[in-house]
Amino acid sequence: MNHKRGNVWIAAAGLVINEAGEWLVVKKNYSGLKGKWSLPAGFVKPGEMLDEAAVREVKEETGIEAEPVAFLGLRTGVIDGNISDNMAIFLLRPRSQAITVQEDELHAAAFLSKAALRDDPATSGLLRHLLALEPLASLPPYDGFNPGDPFGYTKYRLYFKSSKL
Repeated sequence: MNHKRGNVWIAAAGLVINEAGEWLVVKKNYSGLKGKWSLPAGFVKPGEMLDEAAVREVKEETGIEAEPVAFLGLRTGVIDGNISDNMAIFLLRPRSQAITVQEDELHAAAFLSKAALRDDPATSGLLRHLLALEPLASLPPYDGFNPGDPFGYTKYRLYFKSSKL
């Protein structure tokens, strides 16, 4: 177990869907997802917002440039009764199409159809759950809110469902 991150882990993932409706998926070389199709994902770095981490991880792992479209959901759990493991999942729009696999971490990366993912036994449980939820509900980003100067935020973004935003 990787304890260098402490007992609270914060990660972000990006679900990138291209114009053909295919999902960008990766096969990791390590962890419980080794050999499974999953979302590009990784840990949030200091000074980074969750959606920025999702965009960065997609770029690092696959070479795909993307932009946030919406917040999809949160995966949260506790490992061994001690480690809080949390991952925010964002819907991203691709700004490029050419995949470059980061070979240090990945075995493969590809845009695959939802049918192909449903039929592939190597599709991860989280992806299967997202496929079962289709069409996905999402919360769009809102950048126009300032919580107040006393807080000292240098970046701030909301993801809430509201007809007023």
